Amino acid sequence: MIQFFYENVPESVSTGYTAWLEDIIISEGKKSGDINYIFCDDEYLLKVNQDYLQHDYYTDIITFDYVKGRTISGEIFVSLQRISDNASTLSKEYEEELRRVLAHGILHLCGYKDKTEEEETVMRSKEDFYLAKYEH
Repeated sequence: MIQFFYENVPESVSTGYTAWLEDIIISEGKKSGDINYIFCDDEYLLKVNQDYLQHDYYTDIITFDYVKGRTISGEIFVSLQRISDNASTLSKEYEEELRRVLAHGILHLCGYKDKTEEEETVMRSKEDFYLAKYEH
């Protein structure tokens, strides 16, 4: 089950993304377990980054993987401030950047990484593929 939670930000993300995210999981040959998206501001996510990963920088997403076998479970923290800033910087629509980040978290839970250039290329390709499949 995919659920949305909010910390330090107003409830602003449509639950209409749930079916699309479930489709990504199924398309990757996985099953949906408990997936919690926690939408927050930059400072909240910075604190998560510092406390749990010992990283002292802002980021748009942090994914905690609780996957067991083919069942996808995890917590996905998303900074809505960072998404807004990134959308502006990249000359993208906010909603498109939000969908990219939502898919990115699910893809991490499906086993995709983005630490190396090669992994990042595969991740971007998967994001683009699923963004193209999104039906409004």
